[in-house]
Amino acid sequence: MITIYHNPRCSKSRGACELIADVYNPKNEPVEVVEYLRTPLSVAQLKELHRMLGCPLREMMRDSESVYKELHLDDPSMSDDQLYEAIVANPILLQRPIVVRNGRAVIGRPPENVEALFPELAK
Repeated sequence: MITIYHNPRCSKSRGACELIADVYNPKNEPVEVVEYLRTPLSVAQLKELHRMLGCPLREMMRDSESVYKELHLDDPSMSDDQLYEAIVANPILLQRPIVVRNGRAVIGRPPENVEALFPELAK
């Protein structure tokens, strides 16, 4: 199963979906597309994504969004729990797209990053 946390208004997110459909999914694995702005993730789901990404939590966040600045989310004293809660309350803060496959995740910016989830296609 491939899961794509997707924002259809984002060109990078659309590009990742297209690459998966046209290039990176030759075995036609099932694909679940989650429009996270319509169906926000829970704290537990965000923690699992964070674990699979293996990056600092703030890398999962869009620091260019005005709400990031308004909430002072760049404050290093903010706990991870506070950051998770901010994403739950403001799903626009979540990086996009995030693609999950076989217990691993990548941020698809640029969309070609999703290739890392398909080692069997390595040249």
